[in-house]
Amino acid sequence: MNWVFFFSPRSLAHATICPMIKIYYSPSCSSCRKVKKWFDEQKIPYESKDIFSNKLTKADIKEIISKCENGTDDIISPRSKIVLQNDIDFDEMKISELIDFVLANPSVLRRPIIVDDHRVQVGYNPEEIETFIPRARRMAEEACSAANCPNYANCSCNGLSTLEKINQSRLNNQK
Repeated sequence: MNWVFFFSPRSLAHATICPMIKIYYSPSCSSCRKVKKWFDEQKIPYESKDIFSNKLTKADIKEIISKCENGTDDIISPRSKIVLQNDIDFDEMKISELIDFVLANPSVLRRPIIVDDHRVQVGYNPEEIETFIPRARRMAEEACSAANCPNYANCSCNGLSTLEKINQSRLNNQK
């Protein structure tokens, strides 16, 4: 299980722990940009990974596949150029062959792929994302709130975006 810790820059007294959401994306994908914007607007922490510039690992692919409800149908695009040109049948592949194929051809993945501790959500649909992330949303809403931070009015993370909070936390942890 992956966790992100939010700490107030002025005090570690009100640390909040949130499950980490991963978003696998492509910068040229409009749905991917919408998903990241939606998470930022909702102030829900996430880790993003560009599937083209940050090489996917076998562990990344195994994690995604292990959390799919419908196997490769959830994450592989049958209309991908390489799939169509080579008439690839994923049902005939061993899991190790599938992983190697995706590592060599990340463009076959549908995007964005949102992964939490238990499930995978593919694509941008705000209503589906709302049902996908209730626990993460609830915890993010509690992070740096008046109820959990005695110094909320003067707290320097009050009003920061999720990315700014993560960066601030990383800076504090390096000191």
